[in-house]
Amino acid sequence: MQILSSNTKAILLLTAPLIAGRGSLLPDLLSPAEYNRLARHLHEMQREPADLLLPEAGDLHRACKHLVEEKRMQSLLERGFLLAQVVEQWQARALWVVSRADAAYPRRMKVRLREGAPAVLYGCGDIKLLETGGLAVVGSRHVDDELINYTITIGQLAARAGRTIISGGAKGIDQAAMRGALEAGGKVCGVLADRLERTAMTREHRNLIIEGRLVLVSPYDPGAGFNVGHAMQRNKLIYALADASLVVSSDINKGGTWVGATEQLDKLRLIPVYVRSTGTVSSGIDALLNKGALSWPEPHDVDAFEAVFATLPTAITVEREVSIGLFSNGGIQNSVMEKAQEKPQIQFVQEISLPVIVSQDAELSPAQRLFATVREVIRQLLKKPMTDTEIAERLELSIVQARVWLQHLVDEGLLKKMNNPVRYVIKEPGFFENGDHAT
Repeated sequence: MQILSSNTKAILLLTAPLIAGRGSLLPDLLSPAEYNRLARHLHEMQREPADLLLPEAGDLHRACKHLVEEKRMQSLLERGFLLAQVVEQWQARALWVVSRADAAYPRRMKVRLREGAPAVLYGCGDIKLLETGGLAVVGSRHVDDELINYTITIGQLAARAGRTIISGGAKGIDQAAMRGALEAGGKVCGVLADRLERTAMTREHRNLIIEGRLVLVSPYDPGAGFNVGHAMQRNKLIYALADASLVVSSDINKGGTWVGATEQLDKLRLIPVYVRSTGTVSSGIDALLNKGALSWPEPHDVDAFEAVFATLPTAITVEREVSIGLFSNGGIQNSVMEKAQEKPQIQFVQEISLPVIVSQDAELSPAQRLFATVREVIRQLLKKPMTDTEIAERLELSIVQARVWLQHLVDEGLLKKMNNPVRYVIKEPGFFENGDHAT
């Protein structure tokens, strides 16, 4: 059974409708922009969302009233009983929820979308599938059988190549891609705009979820119905989870597929956008090509399919990943970003005279390559036992991010955590002083 962190509880109370039934009344929730402003302000005060729930939080509420009126904040935070009800309902259906405060939150979304990543993410299935990358397949709802069969074949080929399919779960192209992959024994991430709870409860999906081959995820309340705006907004999440994307069909200058693809081409540029290059001519596809989309090479076997991925440009540069501080409240470490722009190297790397060492192993994701760099930096830094605060200061990170990385290194066996007081040291003989105890 999932136990919500105090930060996640606070974020849910501030931003989530907590739909307990058809008669639920929606309060005056914080919009994503409002929450991000509040999160930044809390970070500047070295506080976290969970601090808003403390019995003595009155002064903190007043310190934030220029962003969220005090009465409004209190009204939202007093929904604890309703939160307990909906959490019980979610858990009964094996639904999970994570916030940007949680280590389990998909790093791909955090790193690529930064403050544009949803404050809260709901899902059902193995959350680790969200970190596998793969091919995003998108397209129109209303298409002919020829395009449905074409898309099913794409899903099947991805499955045989061991690549995850990421799509939106809508009728038409989305469902065809997902069906093709699942029927071929592959894995699928479905990013839904509505009705997560109902979709996850169907017998067909339930079995696939139990098998670990399907994860359904949504930034919207599991009980929320269809909303055009939601369908548009979730498109960037599909792209953020993938290594490459394929647009099978699209209207021109309208529709969710067009909006999502043009946002990638014109603004976000997270991953390459390919478009179908065979079959019936489409004005939408031609327009995307004119905007910079690439022609899909139409691979017919696993080797050709894998060749496409082998030649992909790196979607997120290591410099971008290193320069982003991912704090529990969703804030961005602006000081590090500014210094990264001013100097050719990141400041904390210069301080300990260590070049950025990044594994070029093609099997590693960008996040894994970043962590390989972090591992080497910390290995060089810890010439003597240091506290997490000292390490965070030297690396110009939030204490929360530093603790997450340090715990990963403890779990790996690279570091030892020493008590009285708590310090970290390389796990090698001779580092421990008398009276210290490693945990």
